[in-house]
Amino acid sequence: HEGGRRVRGAGRGYARGMRYAMIMAGGAGTRLWPMSRKGEPKQLIKFIQGADGRQRSLLEIAAGRLEGLVSESQRYICTSESFRGVIRRDLPAFGDQQILGEPMGRDTVNAVGFAAAVLAKVDKDAIFAVLTADHIIEPDDVFRARMDLGFRLIEADARRLVTFSIKPTYAATGFGYVERGTPVRDVKGAESLAFHVQRFVEKPDKARAEAYVASGAFNWNSGMFVWKASTFLDALKKFKPESYAGVMEIASAWGTPKQKQVIDAVYPTLPKISVDYAVMEPASKDKDFQICTVTMDVKWLDVGSWPSYAETVAADGEGNRRAGEGDSIVVQGRNNLVVGGVKGHTVALLGCEDMIVVHTAGATLVMPRGKAEELKALHAIVRDELK
Repeated sequence: HEGGRRVRGAGRGYARGMRYAMIMAGGAGTRLWPMSRKGEPKQLIKFIQGADGRQRSLLEIAAGRLEGLVSESQRYICTSESFRGVIRRDLPAFGDQQILGEPMGRDTVNAVGFAAAVLAKVDKDAIFAVLTADHIIEPDDVFRARMDLGFRLIEADARRLVTFSIKPTYAATGFGYVERGTPVRDVKGAESLAFHVQRFVEKPDKARAEAYVASGAFNWNSGMFVWKASTFLDALKKFKPESYAGVMEIASAWGTPKQKQVIDAVYPTLPKISVDYAVMEPASKDKDFQICTVTMDVKWLDVGSWPSYAETVAADGEGNRRAGEGDSIVVQGRNNLVVGGVKGHTVALLGCEDMIVVHTAGATLVMPRGKAEELKALHAIVRDELK
């Protein structure tokens, strides 16, 4: 359903609400260096090829998933202020007031609080989805159907804080987990898809992850949410009052000549902490809030490293994957990823296996696939102009 809708609230529901969405797009993407750089991080790089052959950025793909779900004028992006120009160029549908520019990153609770405070000022009954800009989620129709269910859960009871969880395909230790409790029964179509949350578990060790997956009661925490803006602000005021005070000060200046001045002064002082730790965990133990999760049976790929990016590229018969504008040749090699970022430049591999080679105009990366998670250490010591 696009735009606003009238609903009959249940519990502490409300009579009218408009649907909004905020995409978090502030990450640095250091594990995708040297293509992901300080001035153009992973979410803005046009390096994901669609079925039509066109290269798109992860942020473009995330915005496209909202078609038919949230009106164009009610979509927001929270990102670094320094990326405003690139976003206005590449996604012109987002006006200046739809880009929430952070002078510096202060983790997810403040990005969400910033959006909640602004949206509550724009529309006191706003409900909004919090989405990520670094995931491939397919198919789109399942994503939209589950998001619609999330909105309907809030429209039925405004006390709810809804998270979306992904059916796990392996025992990942790099993701948080959500344990499902009893089904939600007061919303049509929710019984087999929406559950009260039993608990959150952050990044378990291998043994616990294997036990969680085997139990069938746990899903991966996707980092996507839906809630009423004013309910989230109530939770923020209760569990992280310093952040609440700051974002409300920003909201009071929103739309005035002092907007940027206040953001620049206040935002860097906010405590740096994730929304999971700051709000979701304490709210799950508090009777004033009701934490629910909607399960998503989708392909969900966190494009946060070169091996995960490789999964977006078709492999040849030897498992080699080639991407980018440049030419690449692999002879007597298997399971390599070659990203040629410079048109007219050829990258050639002979007798290589399980290698990642990324060539850009400013830097070239060569590493075994097994070292991909250690790329942050390399990134830390490269010259500032290459970061």
